[in-house]
Amino acid sequence: MLLAMTVFGGMVNTLKSDHWLSRDRCIRIAVICGLVSLAILTYLLASSSGTLDWRGRPIGTDFSQVWTAGRMVLDGRAAEVWDWNAHRAVQEAFHGPRLTEWYGWHYPPPFLLIATALGSMPYLAALFVWQAATLLPFAWLMRRFTGRPEAWLFVLAAPVTLICLMHGHNGFLTALLLGGGLMLLEKRPFAAGLLLGCLVYKPQFALVLPLLLLVLWNWRAIAGAAVSSLALIGITLAIWGWPVWQAFLDSLPLTQSIVIEQGRTGWEKIMSPFSAVRSWGGSIAIAYAVHAIFTGASIGSTLWLARRARPDVRNAAVTAAVLVSTPYVLDYDFVVLLAGIAFLWRDGERHGWLPWEKSALALVWIAPLIARSIAAATLFPLGLLTAILVLVLAARRAVTASPSHRSHEQFVL
Repeated sequence: MLLAMTVFGGMVNTLKSDHWLSRDRCIRIAVICGLVSLAILTYLLASSSGTLDWRGRPIGTDFSQVWTAGRMVLDGRAAEVWDWNAHRAVQEAFHGPRLTEWYGWHYPPPFLLIATALGSMPYLAALFVWQAATLLPFAWLMRRFTGRPEAWLFVLAAPVTLICLMHGHNGFLTALLLGGGLMLLEKRPFAAGLLLGCLVYKPQFALVLPLLLLVLWNWRAIAGAAVSSLALIGITLAIWGWPVWQAFLDSLPLTQSIVIEQGRTGWEKIMSPFSAVRSWGGSIAIAYAVHAIFTGASIGSTLWLARRARPDVRNAAVTAAVLVSTPYVLDYDFVVLLAGIAFLWRDGERHGWLPWEKSALALVWIAPLIARSIAAATLFPLGLLTAILVLVLAARRAVTASPSHRSHEQFVL
């Protein structure tokens, strides 16, 4: 018993001091994760047939809805994109009788601009272009922001990157717009606003942003966000007219009922307070009430930090708040927490590290590898807790006196 307590105490002290997270060890862990990701993607492609994997799912799964929406627009059927039956019929006709899963379209019309461009290409080529054109700029952004060449590796090898690639999703684009906008907020506010305004394509991820800009009294950023968001809305109206917006609005009650409230996607994949309560058997009303509490707490604490904390600490809180505040957020959306990790890492390097911080950030980085499986097996919302953890770490840095600055010999994501 004494030996076990001694060993446990040693492990706790190691995690608290973060000495185990040397730069070389972090790189080795990332390399291993990257090689595993590469092997999984290679197997996925090698075992596929045409546009379907060995289980009959579209390669890139969710990307099928994006490409299909683009094809429907090019065929003059833009307003039918939100018709689930019509959308499914196009996917079935393209992928063939082996198709086992299909995916509905729930996005506002501005995302159709990207979908249309992708729909003009062959399916697999469009999937590759889509992921490369969003992942690589985001990885470059993290490299430029941190000033460390290892940042490329820590983005490309992150477990959440593999998840996003396998789903062919827009997590990289969201992280690029949000992370880039937050990074430019002080020095180039109008450009920052332009990036943040483009999140109109995924508005549930922007709940905190208007309030944040108002609290900061950043009128140039507000102007930039207004220009880009209104421009995207205006372009869709000019091209397709009001019918696409009417179709989108008409689809919202069905999306809310089937996708959000009934969890058709799978509770283990949805990593929100609402989903956690529903997975535990809570009613829809209780789930909304609990989610409202988490939303208010996350946004409120972020706005408090906006006036009190250093910009990097504030920005880390924003990346967490956008995830906690929406009832529909999946594990591939947690790419934005890579930006949150970068913000906290830079603040730690500049102002010193607090106990447990590096170990906590390492957990946030690795957690997507197991979060879905743990939620499926135990109903434990690890993914949600990592977002809350980033928010807690940011608040802790704001209320704790900055520790003495340490050397840059250690590096951690």
